Amino acid sequence: MSGVRLIVIGASAGAVQALLALLPVLPSGFPLPILVVVHVPPDRDNVLVPLLQAKCRLTVKEAEDKEPLVGGVIYFAPSDYHLLVEADGTLALSTDEPVNYSRPSIDVLFESAADAYGESLVGVIMTGANHDGAAGLKAVLEAGGRAIVQDRAEAYATAMPDAALEACPTASTMTLDAIASYLSSLGTA
Repeated sequence: MSGVRLIVIGASAGAVQALLALLPVLPSGFPLPILVVVHVPPDRDNVLVPLLQAKCRLTVKEAEDKEPLVGGVIYFAPSDYHLLVEADGTLALSTDEPVNYSRPSIDVLFESAADAYGESLVGVIMTGANHDGAAGLKAVLEAGGRAIVQDRAEAYATAMPDAALEACPTASTMTLDAIASYLSSLGTA
């Protein structure tokens, strides 16, 4: 699928291991921006940013309000903020009410990205122990984007992949290795 301009990823319980298997595989020079929401308790810093920055060939950072998206950068939602993407390719942070008991919410990111990027969006739902992301992934599909769900057989927690597949039965189910290969191929298309 050519024409992809943005990748959004959501994960919860088991996210550290899943993201460590996925993001460091992406090649230097990867041209697309990647937005990631991981459920982090509001009273904790997101330790994933420094951990992944040390292991990835791409820049890994916490998203900032009104920041323009740049290719080859992995942006993480800050703790206790929803992350949204605007139609003009900038990021927005929000302290609106939690969605599915979560702020940041995967649904909020995916729905805003689907509105802004439509068919040029790829959404990936990975391991997690709640239903956040299912409605967002459905919005990605309805906007013409590509939906990918981590294979439940290797997910640390299966509630999120199961809910995503129930909402999006046509989503592609892939192992982390297959997701990494697919995303890497987008950088060479």
